[in-house]
Amino acid sequence: MVRRIVQRIKLFSSSRKEFYLFLKNLIGFYPQNLKLYDLAFIHKSASTTDSRGNFVNNERLEFLGDAILSAVIADFLYNRFPQEDEGFLTKTRSKLVNRSFLTKLTYDMGLNVYIDSNTTKNIDNSHIYGDALEALIGAIYVDKDYQAAKFFITKRILSKFVNLAEIEQNDLNYKSRLIEWSQKTKKELEFETTEEINEKTRQPKFTAVVKIDNKKTGVGTGASKKEAHQNAARQALEKLEETNIE
Repeated sequence: MVRRIVQRIKLFSSSRKEFYLFLKNLIGFYPQNLKLYDLAFIHKSASTTDSRGNFVNNERLEFLGDAILSAVIADFLYNRFPQEDEGFLTKTRSKLVNRSFLTKLTYDMGLNVYIDSNTTKNIDNSHIYGDALEALIGAIYVDKDYQAAKFFITKRILSKFVNLAEIEQNDLNYKSRLIEWSQKTKKELEFETTEEINEKTRQPKFTAVVKIDNKKTGVGTGASKKEAHQNAARQALEKLEETNIE
């Protein structure tokens, strides 16, 4: 199979060969149905037609890739953060699949130069780049299978282009986020902490109460003062989000 593919590559034009080898290096394996990958980079604004005169674009592949990306990210986060609840997992997934983040990834991966469109290519106001990345995932799924698409997302995107430690730290440091929010909104923030000693284990248990403008907003416990503060801050942030307080 690989030998046959390599022989076919030799027949490509230089630009075609460049695109094919770029894909191979990016996704980690030789593409088989190259027309699928061509289609993944065609935005509807390009008004491209096939040999029969029908307009073609990447929207169907984008639709497929969007669903696969969401499922793979959900599975990845579920296993990466076994102690986190549904709210944390949902928010983190949203950060990884939102259009602005996908657009940045497209530029980081070098995909942007291969996209065919007639729109203004502006990283700040166009979705065509993130759409193309999702379409590429859809093409991999159709060309190969779900496992190949999962490999591309987890090993070629998340491992190489996404700083998960930074995302994890930003999301898990609830106290810092709450302090930043209070400074931004000019709210008075206070942490009150009490300590108890378990009579049997002689281990300390800390309870922290978060007060915003002297109103109790969150309570948390932990084996350390730091843990109690984080848990209390997390509860406070959840309450703030429920009430849509900016």
